[in-house]
Amino acid sequence: MDGLEPIGRTLLVVGLAIAGFGLLLIVAPKVPFVGRLPGDIRIERDGLVIFIPLATMLVVSVLLTILLNLLGGRGGR
Repeated sequence: MDGLEPIGRTLLVVGLAIAGFGLLLIVAPKVPFVGRLPGDIRIERDGLVIFIPLATMLVVSVLLTILLNLLGGRGGR
């Protein structure tokens, strides 16, 4: 039964990631600056809206990089 332990851990991590993403989708509309940062591009025309959240994606990327480096602990060692 030792062969199932890695699969169990992987399923647990994937499940937690999905739950975290779901929580993020619930909370994101209530955070005032998400999608409204300087650098986010919004183009509105007749019947067309194009939204490119460049600054928001950059902030999320930096936060996730810091979080994963803290939780991962390996960091190239």
